[in-house]
Amino acid sequence: MTDQPTAATGRRTRLTPERELELFTAVVDLVREHGYEALTMDAVAARTKSSKATLYRQWESKPKLVATALRHLGKSHPEDIDTGSLAGDLRQMVSDFISHASEDTALLNGLAHAVSKDPELWQALYELHIRPGLDALDSVVRRAAERGELDPDNPAIEFVPHLVIGALSTRKLIENRDSDADYMERYLRAVVFPALGIS
Repeated sequence: MTDQPTAATGRRTRLTPERELELFTAVVDLVREHGYEALTMDAVAARTKSSKATLYRQWESKPKLVATALRHLGKSHPEDIDTGSLAGDLRQMVSDFISHASEDTALLNGLAHAVSKDPELWQALYELHIRPGLDALDSVVRRAAERGELDPDNPAIEFVPHLVIGALSTRKLIENRDSDADYMERYLRAVVFPALGIS
């Protein structure tokens, strides 16, 4: 699908929301497939059957296009998890994280070097993939404290995101194996639950 020029001016029309979604999805897919450094405006134009001039006119540069794509596709309202217990909530969250691990890891790997140099790109990645998980973890911990299941002064609460998200990402580095459901269940029982004083 190409962007059509208007009859009167010959200039291209404003992109529709559907067309923007198509473009943004293609950009993120290309980052997953080839990495940020290998991504080009030519590749985006070819994948989306649009002109490179349109891309530059709308977003000016590759960093702005990628950052905008990440923000647009971000999960502003993460799925609410409430199983009635903190242990159940954490198990459900870990299960959800694992189900998206393959595509998320590809995107994070594709952007790893670039985000260290570009604060805007890091912020966009944070909004898309980091903050939704942090917000969801904060919600389940807060509800557990409100139920009296968790001591709100427990010093381990501050480190729950590091414990859960860290375990999901570091097993590959240390053991060259994915953090699957069995591994994460053993990890929750051995590390996270005792730290929080639950079983």
